[in-house]
Amino acid sequence: MKLTKLYKDKIKKRILLFWSLFAALLLLCMFSVTSGVYDISVSDIIKVLCGKSENNIRIIILNIRMPRVLAAVISGWGLAAAGVIIQALLKNPLGSPSTLGISQGAAFGVSLAIVIFGTQNLDGAYYTGIFAFIGALGTIFIILALVKIKKLSYEAIILAGVALSSLFNSGTILIRYFADETELAASVFWIFGDVARSNIKETGILTIITLTATLWLFFNKWNLNAISAGEETAKGLGVSVEKIRFTGMIIAAFLAALITAFHGVISFLGLLSPHIAKMLTGEDYRLLIPFSCIIGALLLVGADTSGRLIIGSGALPVGVLTSFMGAPLFLYLLIKGYKK
Repeated sequence: MKLTKLYKDKIKKRILLFWSLFAALLLLCMFSVTSGVYDISVSDIIKVLCGKSENNIRIIILNIRMPRVLAAVISGWGLAAAGVIIQALLKNPLGSPSTLGISQGAAFGVSLAIVIFGTQNLDGAYYTGIFAFIGALGTIFIILALVKIKKLSYEAIILAGVALSSLFNSGTILIRYFADETELAASVFWIFGDVARSNIKETGILTIITLTATLWLFFNKWNLNAISAGEETAKGLGVSVEKIRFTGMIIAAFLAALITAFHGVISFLGLLSPHIAKMLTGEDYRLLIPFSCIIGALLLVGADTSGRLIIGSGALPVGVLTSFMGAPLFLYLLIKGYKK
């Protein structure tokens, strides 16, 4: 009875912490909408929602800041969900869209589209996004093919991702070498992560895919807990490990590829969010999934807002800021892993 009470108290504290993080996300979103070169008050937001504001304020809130904040929330949530799936199914703390080469594959696709096919002269954002998506999704299919054919271990999968990252980076540099100034500028600018790049339609598509991935995680939380205890244990409990691994990796890759295609390269967020959540909740996926997603949204909204406020006009690339956050953790995990 005493152990049961302690467990219930612990769960209540975790639930309270989650809702505190959710409240913090709402406040941060409100702060992000009201802050910038043109200061806006909370009362202005209320007037806009009630249809009683000035036209210029309505344009700033509804057409610029709110879509940007919404895109940051969805993208941060989605990258965190992808990171949880990859780390759980590969049983490797270094697993993420960045370390598997998905982002680098997208960057290669973008450079190929702009320099070789000249998509910046067409409907640039649309066609370039398609090439980015193909490059990102192609990376994970190569890895899955290697896993199927060569029966790679979990550690080898990460190494394969690192090798593909290097290959795609080299290909990107080679393509840029033959680019003119306009093509080079367009290629480099696209790769900078920017959540303001997508429109409402693209954000809507991304919301549907992110919700689908989140629901898949929710319905498979017990299966992921079983897999974390060991494959033999999971199979003994009736879990179809291979089927879940294949389905989950496709969902994670599709989600990460779509986010990268719409918003450019946002590094390390899929690696960082699950590890922060583990520090708060442990490795129970019933708690780890929602905590990781809410933390991912918080980090990306915070990074984007900071990038806007630091510059004053314009914004620092959000991918640069997330790299600054993620790189130290990546090094820490590498050192910790080798000590073991």
